[in-house]
Amino acid sequence: MISTSNVTLRIGKKALFEDVNIKFTEGNCYGLIGANGAGKSTFLKILSGQIESTNGEVIITPGQRLSFLQQDHFKYDEFPVLDTVIMGNQRLYDIMKEKEAIYAKEDFTDEDGIRASELEGEFAEMNGWEAESDAATLLNGLGIPTELHYSLMGDLKGSEKVKVLLAQALFGNPDILLLDEPTNHLDLNAIEWLEEFLINFENTVIVVSHDRYFLNKVCTHIADIDYAKIQLYAGNYDFWYESSQLLIKQMKEANKKKEEKIKELQDFISRFSANASKSKQATSRKKALEKIQLDEIKPSSRKYPYIDFRPEREIGNDVLMVENLSKTIDGVKVLDNISFIIGREDKVAFVGGNELAKTTLFKILAGEMEPDEGTFKWGVTTSQAYFPKDNTEEFNCDLPIVDWLTQYSPVKDVTYVRGFLGRMLFSGDDGVKKVNVLSGGEKVRCMVSKMMISGANVLIFDEPTDHLDMESITALNNGLIKFPGVILFSSRDHQFVQTTANRIMEIIPDGTLIDKMTTYDEYLESDEMAKKRQIFTVDNEEYDN
Repeated sequence: MISTSNVTLRIGKKALFEDVNIKFTEGNCYGLIGANGAGKSTFLKILSGQIESTNGEVIITPGQRLSFLQQDHFKYDEFPVLDTVIMGNQRLYDIMKEKEAIYAKEDFTDEDGIRASELEGEFAEMNGWEAESDAATLLNGLGIPTELHYSLMGDLKGSEKVKVLLAQALFGNPDILLLDEPTNHLDLNAIEWLEEFLINFENTVIVVSHDRYFLNKVCTHIADIDYAKIQLYAGNYDFWYESSQLLIKQMKEANKKKEEKIKELQDFISRFSANASKSKQATSRKKALEKIQLDEIKPSSRKYPYIDFRPEREIGNDVLMVENLSKTIDGVKVLDNISFIIGREDKVAFVGGNELAKTTLFKILAGEMEPDEGTFKWGVTTSQAYFPKDNTEEFNCDLPIVDWLTQYSPVKDVTYVRGFLGRMLFSGDDGVKKVNVLSGGEKVRCMVSKMMISGANVLIFDEPTDHLDMESITALNNGLIKFPGVILFSSRDHQFVQTTANRIMEIIPDGTLIDKMTTYDEYLESDEMAKKRQIFTVDNEEYDN
């Protein structure tokens, strides 16, 4: 068990947390949620001891081991992969290394023998003989093949390092497990494996994630950070949302009844306070009035953008025809004779681990890259807006946000442009902020503003949920659900795909296409999908350029 007693963290004059008292118990998985800047990651660092609180303390049951997901992807570059995983239990790793050093001695003494015997006993108690096989099992489950287990971490690709560090956090059955965005950069298979691992994990888990589907799948409780306090709710993310909305509704209704009662009492008092025969009753009602207190209803610190894509022109029947499209990058054929036709009601999710293939196809369709072979043709009634995965070039200038967006607006009126920025939570002085200093999330919100102001009837999104907080993801999700045009998109957010798409395409590693008119969940359960996933195993960055 891990708990906090009056934990407060101040940054300057601002209290990020104030007098937080909360208890996390065994057998439960807690989803830690809150708006951007609420302090989710900071709270995890306080729990893990990486950051000291201003006041209060963190209490861990004596003898329990805490493990957390490391965020420094270069920290272990000089170590082998298996060793890095076993370091998740530092005491076990230290015993292994001390044993190796003793047995490597040429002048082995009696004292060395006694010490080695002590270490062997502790090693056995900690199931040390199974350490390498347990580490290998975790790595294989997350998609790190056996041939990489003895490689140096520095030789691995970015997504592979993420998986190894996740295996490190999970290693050795820790009593308390802290995970900050564990699904970032994981492929579908790895996320599914992690979900099952956490569902079956019997100790305490506290996890931060923007993936609503993941939180719904694994969480037994939600810890909501709002206004420097943490409120605990039983149930998963959807249950928290419904419960919190219901609570606010009930408080508003209770306040309404109290306000009606207050008015009734005030009317009586004003009418009869000067009447001698009614003075006692008026006095009694004054006392009753003083006892009525309205519930304080603080609006949440969460801010939801208003995302509404309105096409300037209705789309016709002929939207897009792709014929025999092929593209080779760095000697790898990422698109191989791809053909499909898009209809006016299609909302197509491109799924699977072949990241470069999806990005390449989107770039070709957006006119930013030429195919090696094949053709594509947009219908005459279509207009396209494109959201690239890498938006670096879009913001490679020092224009203020308002001027940046104005260059893409059909109406060059500042008030008109600011309206679109305001929908994406840019207000007041934000408009003069230079675009080259924006955060990742701010850049994404600018790109969405650009797409809204375009009035396009075809939207192309390449991983739009990266860098967004949960509120912005929800707003974008809702905006796409009600969009009357055509959408081609990719996203690792399960719920985003399931609720938006009516057609699923997957470009598998050999560059060919699976195309199904179905929902995402139905696609995942299909026999064809299961067979393809058995044949092909692709890591997120296997084809990265």
